[in-house]
Amino acid sequence: MSIKNISKGLILALFLIISTIIASSNVLGVEKVISNSADWRDVYSTMLYASLIGKQPGLFLTSTRHGTILLYSIPTGTNGTLIVSSRSQPYTVNYKSAMDSQGYKDVEELVTNKINLDLAKRVVKEKNIKKFIIVDDAYGYNALSAASYAVIDNYYVLFVNDRNAAEIDTFLSGITIEKMIIFGQVDETVKSRLAKYNPETINKGDRFDNNIEMVQRYLKVRQSKQVLMSNGEFIEASIMSGDDPVIFIGKSTVPQQIQDYIKTSGFQVSVLIGNELINSATAIRRQLGISVFVKFAQGSRTPTGPIATVEDLDKFPMPRYAVDMGIYSIMYNKATGSLWVTYKNKAGIGAYVKGTITINGDESLKIADTDPVFIDKNQYKTIIYNQFIDGRQIAIDSSNITAAVYTLFGEGKKSLDNVLEASMQVESVQILDGSVMNITNVEYDKNKKAFILTVENIGTVDSYVSAEITDILINGEYLTISSPGTILVKAGKKAKIEIAASLSDLDISNNPTVKVKIYYGERENSLINTRSAEFPFNLVSLDYATYGLVLLIIILILLIIFGKKKCPHCKHKNSRLNKICKKCGKPMNSKVHGQVENREEGKQQ
Repeated sequence: MSIKNISKGLILALFLIISTIIASSNVLGVEKVISNSADWRDVYSTMLYASLIGKQPGLFLTSTRHGTILLYSIPTGTNGTLIVSSRSQPYTVNYKSAMDSQGYKDVEELVTNKINLDLAKRVVKEKNIKKFIIVDDAYGYNALSAASYAVIDNYYVLFVNDRNAAEIDTFLSGITIEKMIIFGQVDETVKSRLAKYNPETINKGDRFDNNIEMVQRYLKVRQSKQVLMSNGEFIEASIMSGDDPVIFIGKSTVPQQIQDYIKTSGFQVSVLIGNELINSATAIRRQLGISVFVKFAQGSRTPTGPIATVEDLDKFPMPRYAVDMGIYSIMYNKATGSLWVTYKNKAGIGAYVKGTITINGDESLKIADTDPVFIDKNQYKTIIYNQFIDGRQIAIDSSNITAAVYTLFGEGKKSLDNVLEASMQVESVQILDGSVMNITNVEYDKNKKAFILTVENIGTVDSYVSAEITDILINGEYLTISSPGTILVKAGKKAKIEIAASLSDLDISNNPTVKVKIYYGERENSLINTRSAEFPFNLVSLDYATYGLVLLIIILILLIIFGKKKCPHCKHKNSRLNKICKKCGKPMNSKVHGQVENREEGKQQ
C-alpha cells in the first residue's frame, strides 16, 4: 500500500472521529437538563430524556418563583445546561437569559410546543434509540408505570392519540424500529395506524395490573431488592431515574393484587415517595413485613440563615381521576328482614364499591359484598343484604341500630384504592316493594352509537328503572357502562333505555353476547330489585340518509299523483295527471295551448 493511500486512510479516519465528536457534543456537553413547562407531558418527556442520555436526575420548574430557587442547586461552574421550554406554557419566559445573567456558561434553550416529539428526534439521533413505548396521554399513570423500565432498557415513551397519530407515524417511518410496546388503553385509530410496526400490546385492563407487568419486565433486565412506592399522581426525580422499579399503592389502602405481588417479589426494602401515602405504607410494613423508608423532604436550597431548613420534594402533579363516594342512607326493612345501603357516587366518573358493614359494633353481625358493585357517575345505588356473612338471615331486634361502614372504592374492579369509613344511625322502616320489571330486548344502533334496551313493567305499580351493560369489550378493555339516569315506567307499559357506547366493527365482532342488568323499584332513590339477562348481539344499522332520500321521492310521487295544477286558460284546478282541462276542455300543457291558439289565429287570417 502506498504512503499516499495510507495518508488518505488516516485523514478519513480522523474525519470520522471528529464528526462523531461533533455529533455527540450536544450530549457530552450537557450536565443538567431542566424542564420549563406547566404541562406534565413536557416535564415527563424532559426527565425521561435526561435519564436516557445519562444526565439524570433531570430538573423541573413547578412555578415561576421556583425558577430562582432551582438555580441555588446548580453550581455556576456546570459545563452545559439544556433548558426545555414550552412555547405556550412556560413558567419563566427566556429562562436562558436568567441563567446567563447568573454566570452560567453554555446554556442552550429548546423552545417548542412539541416537546415529546422533538426530544424523541434528539434522543434517536444522539443515543440511537430504536425502541418505543406508546402511551395515551389521557392516562398519565401508565406513563409513570413505564418510566423505570424505559430508562434501563432504552425505550423512549411517545404520547400518541387520535389527533397526532399521523405525525408520530411519519416520524417512526424514518426509523428502523427494533421494538414497540403499546401500553395501556389507546385509541383504536392509534392501534390501526401503528399496526405495521408489529407492536406488542400490554393492557391488563387495570392500572395496578399494568404496573406489575412493567415491574416484572424491569426485574428481568436488572434485579433489585428495593422498590419505590407511589400512587402515580406526581412526577418526582427518583421515579424517573430508572434506579429502582416503581410500584403503585393506593392513597388509603393497598390493592389486593399489589399485596400478593409484593409477597412473592423478593423485595426487602421499599421507599415511599412523599408522606401522603403513609397509611398505605404502614399497612405494607405490618402486613407484608418489608422495611419502609419515607422520602418526603430535601435540604433547603434558599440561604436563610445559619441553620438549614428543609423543603418539600419537587413534585409535579399528574392528571388524576378523582373518585368520590358517599353513604346516602342505611335502612333496616323490618317487612323483609333486609338491610338497604344506598351509596351516592359524587364524582364525574363511574366507580366500583365493595363494602363491609358491622351492625351495633358486633363482629358477628357483619355483612359484606362478595364482588365489587358498579355505580355510574353522579348516581345513587342501593345494595340489598339479606344475610350476615356467616349465612344467617338478617334479623335485628333493637330499635337503636348503628352501622360502621368500611367500603373500598375505585375506578376499576381491581383498583379499589380508596376507603370510605362512616358510622351512622340506621333507620328502621317497614316497606313492601311491589315493582316487577322484565328485560325484553337489547340491540345496538350503530348510527346512534348506543345500546337500546326495551324493558317492560309487568307489575301493578309504576316503577323507576336504570340499566347497565356489564363486561362489554370495547377497544380491548372490559367495561361496565350505564344509563345516564333512571326513568319511570307506568304499570303494564314498555319503555326504551339508551346506553351510549361507541363500538368499532372489531368491538362488535368481539362481543357475541351482551350482558344486561337492570335496577328497579317504586322509589327513585331506592332501586332495590335487580334482574339480569344475556342476549345475542343484535346489530341495527339504519342508514338515515338513504331512508330520508326514499321518503323524499315518495313524497314527490304523491304530489305528482294527488297534487293539483291550474289550467293555463281558465285557471281551473285539475289533477296533475290530466292532459285536458275538465272545465274548458283545453290542453293543460301551456305550450300545446299556445300552439293551438296560434293555429286558430292563422285560420281566421
